[in-house]
Amino acid sequence: MEELLQAFPALSEITGSLDATWILVGITLVFFMQCGFAMVETGFTRAKNAGNIIMKNLMDFCLGAIAFWLIGYSIMIGHLINPITMTYVVDGVTENVDMLHFMFFLVFCATTATIVSGAMAERTRFITYCVYSVCISAFIFPVTGNWIWNGGFLSQWGFHDFAGSTAVHMIGGILALIGAWMLGPRIGKYKKLENGKLESKAIPGHSLTLGALGVFILFYGWYGFNGASEYAIVGAETAANVSLVFVTTTMAPAVATTTVMIITWIRYKKPDVSMTLNGTLAGLVAITAGCDQVSVFGAVCIGLLAGFVVVFGIEFLDQKLHVDDPVGAVGVHCFNGALGTVLTGVFSINGIYGAITKNVTVSEGFKFFGIQVAGVAICAVFTIACGLVLFFILKKTLKLRVTKEEEILGLDLTEHGLVSSYADFMPTVAGESLTGSMDKGEMATQEVVKSKDEVFDVNKPLTVDESVPVKKVTTSIGKEGPKMSKIVILANPAKFEDLKKAMDGIGITGMTVTNVTGCGLQKGDTNNYYRGVKVDISLRPKIKMELVVSKIPVETVIMAAKNALYTGNYGDGKIFVYDVDNVYKVRTGEWDYAALQDE
Repeated sequence: MEELLQAFPALSEITGSLDATWILVGITLVFFMQCGFAMVETGFTRAKNAGNIIMKNLMDFCLGAIAFWLIGYSIMIGHLINPITMTYVVDGVTENVDMLHFMFFLVFCATTATIVSGAMAERTRFITYCVYSVCISAFIFPVTGNWIWNGGFLSQWGFHDFAGSTAVHMIGGILALIGAWMLGPRIGKYKKLENGKLESKAIPGHSLTLGALGVFILFYGWYGFNGASEYAIVGAETAANVSLVFVTTTMAPAVATTTVMIITWIRYKKPDVSMTLNGTLAGLVAITAGCDQVSVFGAVCIGLLAGFVVVFGIEFLDQKLHVDDPVGAVGVHCFNGALGTVLTGVFSINGIYGAITKNVTVSEGFKFFGIQVAGVAICAVFTIACGLVLFFILKKTLKLRVTKEEEILGLDLTEHGLVSSYADFMPTVAGESLTGSMDKGEMATQEVVKSKDEVFDVNKPLTVDESVPVKKVTTSIGKEGPKMSKIVILANPAKFEDLKKAMDGIGITGMTVTNVTGCGLQKGDTNNYYRGVKVDISLRPKIKMELVVSKIPVETVIMAAKNALYTGNYGDGKIFVYDVDNVYKVRTGEWDYAALQDE
């Protein structure tokens, strides 16, 4: 390739442009990962904090970009940048900043900052989060990035972290661990038992759909995260290297995900959805350090070990150390970032695997492994020290945590003035809207006065009285008539169609139906687990059907409902009957029995 470029100089510009284009594509993919992190964190936490989480994931990139431009990039490349002219001086010569290089590491920097958000979700003050995001982007990530990627002492040692298992993920994961530990758990996360021990309680996220969407986005973005780190695409050898990166970046998370599914299936009797999603991310994090140097078999081994580490790491953190991490950020990024970097020393062609296959000598292979371990340890010590100092200062000044009342109400309301991030969304049953309450075929007995037919002018605004022709009646509250009863049926959603047909069969057409959740004395299915923690009370999906009857006997309704719902198993449902004093139909002005009838 070099000989061809020398023979045809114009090709050099073309290949340079292609390489730059590939890197820019990778930059956009890594930036899109911010969306993935936002969706994972939002889905794995409660709806009352969704707006706060979206805001944090937006601002850690925006504030981090400013901090990296002003301070961080200078530290990372080891030269003082003039942020106005984007130049720096080397040996008396003024050099322009490589904008491609700047932008590439900017999006990596943002990833480090956003990892911390998930572990500290649902109870962190927004202003405090903004400040520590700036500190991470301005100092902590740039220092380790310089050591590992930009001519620092670790890169001179031969430490290999191709795309950031340590520089991005372990650093972010350690800061997440320290932050979650100093912040304390969410209210209700741990229960103190009579023996003084703490028992972990499950707090399920409000949307695994959003969580899964986030994982798919991150998986997609990771091809840019790892693939663009080759920093070129042109040439047969380079293309082969990028292809290997893509393959290993696929196989490690695939194996990790499968491993987690099997482990949780065995341990919890059912495959855990949220933990399996974490398994995908764990495999991606673990392979990031050595995706360019390990074989496909090495990627499979790394993915397998990552699956075990993420499950037992999250359980250990939650149930033994009692550190509340709502999204599993520490297990995914901290534990597997360190694991993947160390395993690069084992499965790399320059590591122990390389010594076995005769690619390097035994001493060279074990030396490389030792460098990987030492590099992880050095970066961990530095990050722990910075994290402790940073969060201690923030805890004493700005305060890390919101008040108890603010946490209970939700950060959407207390931090951002949002009543809900899901305004105007209402559940429906089987796509139907069933409202109203009347007995089929029953007619009013009161004397009515028919309204006069009118011709409406389409250009003339209608008053309320003109909008709908009505039959006006004269009646009074308390007029004698058949007894009115309200019937509320709680039932299994699977039986909704049978119940609806049964009600229609006895003459009921008016009903109000809503989706609800609940449980009886059995507390739902208590054999369920969420992220390794047994769920004490499992609210099961139910349908709630409300009817008001007068002419049709209550007993008839109850027997028809029973025949439609009965299976003899727990969860068949319950029927409640209430007396109704008065009913008023707004449109016609009718009262009581007449208000329930068809016209």
